[in-house]
Amino acid sequence: MSAFAFYLFAVSCLAGGLFTVISRHPVHSVLWLILAFLSAAGLFVLLGAEFVAMLLVIVYVGAVAVLFLFVVMMLDVDFAELKAEMARFMPLALLIGIIILMQFAVAYGAWESSEGARVAIQAAIPEARHNTEALGIILYDRYFLLFQLAGLILLVAMIGAIVLTLRHRTDVKRQDVLAQMYRDPKKAMELRDVKPGQGL
Repeated sequence: MSAFAFYLFAVSCLAGGLFTVISRHPVHSVLWLILAFLSAAGLFVLLGAEFVAMLLVIVYVGAVAVLFLFVVMMLDVDFAELKAEMARFMPLALLIGIIILMQFAVAYGAWESSEGARVAIQAAIPEARHNTEALGIILYDRYFLLFQLAGLILLVAMIGAIVLTLRHRTDVKRQDVLAQMYRDPKKAMELRDVKPGQGL
């Protein structure tokens, strides 16, 4: 049963990743991406890493993929124009893809399993510990500095993306909070006594 579940999750994960790339409609691509995430979570459950599997479902499926779906559905994007722009760079993209596949083939051909790797992992994580506790010990004890540096890099990348996409347009009326706070109500409004039957 476990072998059947492994092949089922593996095939659905590969199919989800493939159709995410080749799907013509972006909403369908996001749905296939969600399928790939759920299948990867199933593979993590089969490996005994339940915490990582639930983290994948909650963070990536429940937040990131749904955010992608909302952005794609709410933005008014001209997909015909976007595909026309992408078609211009298709030869370069195919060349880069072939080079990456060749690098993967070379790396897979030269890859060998180290005999001492599992011994080192077992020494770092005793069998008596739960996998969630072992993951916390590795992240917050042995690799605490690297973990914090990774978070700092993500923070800098987020700030850089916000700065690069922030545009001040002159034709858009913006709110001036200080001008609203410091305005004088006596000068901002004028009371007039309008008599019946007369206009302003």
